[in-house]
Amino acid sequence: MNNIRFAVVGCGHIGKRHLKVILGEENAELTAICDNDTGKLEAIKNSGIEAHFFDDYEKMLQESNVDIVCICTPHGLHAEMSILAAKYKKHILVEKPMSLNSSEGREMIKSAEENGVRLYVVKQNRYNKPIHLANEALKNKKLGKVFMVQCNVLWNRNQEYYEQSSWRGRKSSEGGALFTQVSHFLDLLVWWFGEIEEAKTLVDTLNHEIEIEDCGVSALKFKNGSLGSIMWTNCVYNSNYEGSITILGEKGTIKIGGQYLNEIEYWDVNSYPLPIDVEFEDKPNSYGTYQGSSSNHDKLVHELVLEIIQDRKGVVEGEEGLKSIEAIEKIYRHTKLQ
Repeated sequence: MNNIRFAVVGCGHIGKRHLKVILGEENAELTAICDNDTGKLEAIKNSGIEAHFFDDYEKMLQESNVDIVCICTPHGLHAEMSILAAKYKKHILVEKPMSLNSSEGREMIKSAEENGVRLYVVKQNRYNKPIHLANEALKNKKLGKVFMVQCNVLWNRNQEYYEQSSWRGRKSSEGGALFTQVSHFLDLLVWWFGEIEEAKTLVDTLNHEIEIEDCGVSALKFKNGSLGSIMWTNCVYNSNYEGSITILGEKGTIKIGGQYLNEIEYWDVNSYPLPIDVEFEDKPNSYGTYQGSSSNHDKLVHELVLEIIQDRKGVVEGEEGLKSIEAIEKIYRHTKLQ
């Protein structure tokens, strides 16, 4: 079995997570690392990681014999860098959000198809244990008709967080909090209940000096007929409070909670009890002063490697990843983030 050769582009917090995961994957080989910040490259070299280092992205694509490129750069660069990687016949694993609008997302998909490569989108929360358990219940229709779903993303990001990187908090480069903090949650909602057919939304910026919102609420209607709501904020005092999804069905109620969808807080499903002795081992991505979504990138990369080797399906690809971008556009419609 040949190892899958990876390149990582962007050596910020999430890029370093990709480096660690690839180095720990049995059938993966870290071949190239790229960042336009030479200081970051030097720090990685000095840590003992061995690879080919580049400060020019296209040069890396030209000179590196890699199978797949992990794009871990700021949101606004995802589309153009994915399209360029496809033109060089590289598979792509792009971090969330895959793009800042659906038009760019479709161009990414088109480029991958035209060049015979696969475009994968990072959706590591699908590998959370509570998500797996809820998905099995929904897939097997154990909750019957789903009436309502409530999603809360109540997190803390202080002003320093936005000032650490020039792209954060800007409409042109970050897009909005839904893209950064909430896209994984929306991915799950659309995966389970279908596309958003209607959204009525309010957003505001109440506690940060940024161009995007730090608070939002939206009432939703999904394709399957379920009603929903989502409340999100980066204004929680001191630290993350909750990242949760509550599902209300005719035969059961489930709440997946904790700070980042890492716990089953409530499970009452007719003739379908929660399995005994389930271990909830999901951990957050930790970035020093704050925590993000789950760190199950290792599970995702393991599945991705097997997909490429065995030519099978399962990891989220472009068309599926695009659905959360389309959902965000519908939620933001008629707001200042439109």
